[in-house]
Amino acid sequence: MAICALGYLGVRSDKLEDWSSFASGLLGMQQVDQGGQALSFRMDDRKQRFVVSNEPGETLAFMGWEVEKAADLEFYAARLDAADIEVRWGSSELADRRFVERMLVCHDPDGNCVELFHNPMISSDPFKPGRPITGFKTGPLGMGHAVLHVINADSLLWFYRDLLEFKVSDYGLSPYPLYFFHVNGRHHSFAMIGTGRRGFHHFMVEFLNMDDVGQGYDLAQLEDDRVAFTLGKHTNDWMMSYYANTPSDFFIESGWGGREINPATWEPHETFVGPSFWGHERLYLPEDSNTRRRLREMRLETAREGKQTPLVIDCPWLYSELARPVTAKN
Repeated sequence: MAICALGYLGVRSDKLEDWSSFASGLLGMQQVDQGGQALSFRMDDRKQRFVVSNEPGETLAFMGWEVEKAADLEFYAARLDAADIEVRWGSSELADRRFVERMLVCHDPDGNCVELFHNPMISSDPFKPGRPITGFKTGPLGMGHAVLHVINADSLLWFYRDLLEFKVSDYGLSPYPLYFFHVNGRHHSFAMIGTGRRGFHHFMVEFLNMDDVGQGYDLAQLEDDRVAFTLGKHTNDWMMSYYANTPSDFFIESGWGGREINPATWEPHETFVGPSFWGHERLYLPEDSNTRRRLREMRLETAREGKQTPLVIDCPWLYSELARPVTAKN
């Protein structure tokens, strides 16, 4: 699979001070200096994973997708051009700002900026989190996942599934269309929600320790209207998480324990259960919202039917984690 991970994300916002506090103080990212017009954050050994540029808009600026080989960029440049998608090579100055060797830039049919890149730069300095956390689950799985609002999911399927070759993990059609895609072993690195609008819904960061999520949840509850979805567990990727209202017009999901799949054997399928086994109450919606009531009823129905994640012995991801040899620390 040529595209192998979600490498980085950028958003536009003129609330740089709020974003500095949010990304480092709540999420635990490391802020690094990039000048007065942008904030840059690390999550691991990469020089950059998340960027907030000082511009109006309060939404997604770009998604950076990593390819396996330099030649993959040539392949996608030709494929996108043949499909009448305007595509250009990123300048050396832009590549330097993204801390990558080479890159392509194009836009999906809804106008979202998509960047394909090769060979990200690695920092010589160790990652220093903004608050005490064990760390983020990144590496070959990428920085997490990104989810878009869409008016018509079918109009974007051909771009992400057929041109970029994202693989469908699963999808649901009720109470609104949902499509989830994988590009590596993470259950999904990209998703689309048919909410009837365009824009950025959320992105997810996965922590290495469940306590990192719980402690962040405690911190989020100290702020008025910071928690958007209560702590809960998803039915498709088994992620235990909560969602926070960001300084901009989208959410960030903080999660732990996400499902890993085998892309070679995974079969896409339609799901008929609600998005969560429990929790994830939509606090950002009015109490009498039809959507909030419907999603609550769906997870209560899931509970009545006794649907749950597999026991530990049946969970390949957790079993593999427990089977890892313990490394002695000084």
